[in-house]
Amino acid sequence: MRAPVLVTLFVWVLSDATTRHFTEEQMAAVRQRIKSMFYHAYNSYLDNAFPYDELRPLTCDGQDTWGSFSLTLIDALDTLLVLGNRTEFQRVASLLQDTVDFDIDVNASVFETNIRVVGGLLSAHLLAGRAKMELEPGWPCSGPLLRMAEEAARKLLPAFQTPTGMPYGTVNLLRGVSPTETPVTCTAGVGTFILEFATLSRLTGDEEFEDAARRALRALWRTRSNIGLVGNHIDVLSKKWVAQDAGIGAGVDSYFEYLVKGAILLQDEELLHMFLEYDRAIQNYTRFDDWYLWVQMHKGTVSMPVFQSLEAFWPGLQSLLGNLDSAVRTFQNYYSVWRQFGGLPEFYSIPQGYTVDKREGYPLRPELIESAMYLFRATGDHTYLQLGLDALESIEKITKTPCGYASVKDLRDHQLDNRMESFFLAETIKYLYLLFDPTHFLHGGGTEGDGSWEEGGEGGGCVLGAGGFIFNTEAHPLDPAALHCCGRHARDRQELRDVLLGLMQPGGQPERGRAEGPPPAPPPGPSEDPPPGQSESIVLKPGERKTPLLSCPVQPFSARLAVLGQVFSDDT
Repeated sequence: MRAPVLVTLFVWVLSDATTRHFTEEQMAAVRQRIKSMFYHAYNSYLDNAFPYDELRPLTCDGQDTWGSFSLTLIDALDTLLVLGNRTEFQRVASLLQDTVDFDIDVNASVFETNIRVVGGLLSAHLLAGRAKMELEPGWPCSGPLLRMAEEAARKLLPAFQTPTGMPYGTVNLLRGVSPTETPVTCTAGVGTFILEFATLSRLTGDEEFEDAARRALRALWRTRSNIGLVGNHIDVLSKKWVAQDAGIGAGVDSYFEYLVKGAILLQDEELLHMFLEYDRAIQNYTRFDDWYLWVQMHKGTVSMPVFQSLEAFWPGLQSLLGNLDSAVRTFQNYYSVWRQFGGLPEFYSIPQGYTVDKREGYPLRPELIESAMYLFRATGDHTYLQLGLDALESIEKITKTPCGYASVKDLRDHQLDNRMESFFLAETIKYLYLLFDPTHFLHGGGTEGDGSWEEGGEGGGCVLGAGGFIFNTEAHPLDPAALHCCGRHARDRQELRDVLLGLMQPGGQPERGRAEGPPPAPPPGPSEDPPPGQSESIVLKPGERKTPLLSCPVQPFSARLAVLGQVFSDDT
């Protein structure tokens, strides 16, 4: 029996607030303000920081942070099209092809490179048709931005070459994994690859990426505790948990996100089963009064009664599963914190109702706005638009500088920090804009552009861009139709090869297998894992109908950690 956690909180209840109704004209005016915010930040980056990764908005210069990729430009590319700027999208897409080089001697975060670079390039590739770029024959199954994404992802594959299949956290893009690289990485750093890697595999026909992501997911799944929880940091060689705090926030969050979104994107029952099993344990052990605390992964006892700003994605994820009542109540709690400070502090003590020491900052994160977008889509409640307007005005008043927008170092006195992370343009502004544009093409409408579907694939036989986009954890939208399109062509080509090969075999029986490349692997022996690419996908036979399963960023975790049961702080 869990001991109850007694907290005294003022929770601003949405239903008791005076909700303003936004007209179409008012929403259009807010969208224009959001566009102005984007271009102030974007132009400041181009003028003062390019080709560095990020803008430093207080000193009006740039710095490399995650690998020297002109990261802000890659991250912001699809946002340009979301805002309707095809001309600049085309210019930047061509510029990146000419200037970005992944064959460099740089130590890069495997996680961040995947979600920001691989995800950003994949999204831009899939939006290239709507941007009226010149397309290669067979697009979206080929194209220069797709080749760039594949090249970047291939640089990450050496990190997955471990006995467990769980990747190292850092890889050198030129030399691979250093012999001195630590084997300890966060949970999200193991489980946040299936969206990008499966998309790559389905578009290119190279199964290596999806197989690597699935092997890591299954290895992580087997490490959960007896009560069904996972910790925060794990040794990828020994499979031992180093940090045993279980929760939904920093270091774990996008793992759960990718199980849900991967289930939707790939129509995958295995991923959905994993999440639902985790969710049962999360609701049983970590949820208290619609807050989610950190608990010891083996015992379920509370280790940190804090709310972290990265947890604010959870109501949006719940809405994708249809858990609206729970999502709304949790959002109410998170919104009350925003209204208290004009932003979400990185850590918020639930019992004390105040920020946690050394975690008072707000680095322009998008998660609460993201959840507001999903909940507005699900409910039509204009309260979520009010949150969006509150966020817009807070960011403008508190963080705007002559050279962009600065992270807030301390929400108590609004002291600023000299950094504008790339996710501000990739996520925060994008989700704000989409919140106020319910008829946008990413929602299945046509406010920006003509909103019509596109032709793609061999002979233009695929319908693309008709809706159902899935956002990765950096808000880069992926089109499920493209995966089906390229996968279908790959299956058609394989069947044709089989038929042709069969004509050359004695008796004319087709020989199942690949027509080229390495010989097929021997039949798998007994294993608790299904063969990659088989049982995990939901593939319908001709004429068969099935109801769809579902209608769905992590910074390194550097907070207090319970290591082998003992709590440490940053400066311990």
